[in-house]
Amino acid sequence: MKLFLETYNNSNSVDLKDIPVLSYEYFANMLKSYFVDSDNHCLSYFAFKKDNKLKFICAVAKDSNSKVYLSSHELKPGVTSLRSLTPEFPQLHIFEREISENFGIEFEGHPWAKPVRYPSDRQDKEKVMNNYPFYRMESDELHEVGVGPIHAGVIEPGHFRFICNGEKVLHLEIHLGYQHRGVEKLMLQNDNSLKLCVLSESISGDTAVGNALAHAQLMESLADFEAPDDLQIERCIALELERIAVHIGDTAALCTDVGYQLGQVVCEALRTTIINTTQFWCGNRFGKGLVRPFGTNYPLNDSIAGEIKKILSDSGKRYFDMAERIYSLPSVLGRFDGVGTVTKEQAYKIGAVGMAARTCGIKRDTRMNHPFQFYKKHSPQFVIQESGDALARGMLRYLEVKESVKFVLELLQKWESTDKTALKPVYDHKLKPDGFAVSAVESWRGELCHFAVTDDNGAILHYKVKDPSMHNWFALALAVRYQEISDFPICNKSFNLSYCGYDL
Repeated sequence: MKLFLETYNNSNSVDLKDIPVLSYEYFANMLKSYFVDSDNHCLSYFAFKKDNKLKFICAVAKDSNSKVYLSSHELKPGVTSLRSLTPEFPQLHIFEREISENFGIEFEGHPWAKPVRYPSDRQDKEKVMNNYPFYRMESDELHEVGVGPIHAGVIEPGHFRFICNGEKVLHLEIHLGYQHRGVEKLMLQNDNSLKLCVLSESISGDTAVGNALAHAQLMESLADFEAPDDLQIERCIALELERIAVHIGDTAALCTDVGYQLGQVVCEALRTTIINTTQFWCGNRFGKGLVRPFGTNYPLNDSIAGEIKKILSDSGKRYFDMAERIYSLPSVLGRFDGVGTVTKEQAYKIGAVGMAARTCGIKRDTRMNHPFQFYKKHSPQFVIQESGDALARGMLRYLEVKESVKFVLELLQKWESTDKTALKPVYDHKLKPDGFAVSAVESWRGELCHFAVTDDNGAILHYKVKDPSMHNWFALALAVRYQEISDFPICNKSFNLSYCGYDL
């Protein structure tokens, strides 16, 4: 019996019928054979209705050989329970919870079977915010501290419930999902492909390029289209500019949380120069409108390339000088070093991705592990930290900016020698019927995935988005255990996870 379908390209499309359908026990054993190797992790595990059945698909990535394994199982009408696999594979906890709230499937033995979000079409309407079952510890020596859901910075809502012994945090429960926007359902309600592009780049404002690229790549894979080199390079440059801008902005925010005002204001100003360069390119500071399927409305030209080189050379050097000052100050190091540590073992168990993985010594970066676009031909170097603490998460940003600046300048040299195709976007391309595609990109937070299933006419039957924060919010909960509660803002900022990328 074939247990999985192998693909060597994360943006390949396949025939849906070629993904093996297993019994649930075979499916569980198959995952066991995967996850015994820490090199493998779950890209996503989700369900959708098809042919009067509930079909489950699991995509597993093997980082060492760029393979993606696809497997599935099905439930007939009337069957509403399955054995939970979370006790064996903790990284599946969030996916089983999401499937449960959407379809009413009870995962028996799940240790934390609580809602992920509160969509209007959730299966159990009795589950509401006011009766959310927070974890409790009964003791006269302990107290609870609730923060949110209204955020002090007037950003997206989220509730953080601390159980403390004095000032020491014993447990943090993170409760999100207050503004579930129905993004995935909206992707199915729009037959206008341009609207899908605009919707995809609006999923998370700080990852507009990443989500737009994941969507464009997905549509192109379902149309069996490979972008020419010049377009691929332009997309990679846009993605790296987004990474540079956010990392510099996050450095400013970390300085704010430890009261280092010089570092804050300098990095804030430098971030502005980067996003203004993106605006010079496409008219939008966050890169909205820049990435479109099958082409672009804003092809790179010599003037824009020259501006990118000038800003990166100037602002890059200024940031490197400032970062070296930041990460050599005893007052800053004293607040970051050893604070909010996540171990490599914990990161593996929860399926951490992106920065949360790389700061624990795990070489997990989609650009190199599962290359896409021009990263297949030319890629940056891995940037790894080992200590897993707030200092590592801060240093990783600094080192990744250095690598990205160098890499963008290399890409610009490559671009100069390519044929300039100047392809225009296409919004009415016919998609593969009865197909399945996965598109993974390395956004600045980490592995960002878009999935699509098409019907027999090539229309999108199911659309799934997985932001890296789906994995990594749990890393924050682990990071603050046994820390002082006053360390929470630093830990939180050092991850800078997405609320809206989670509250889809």
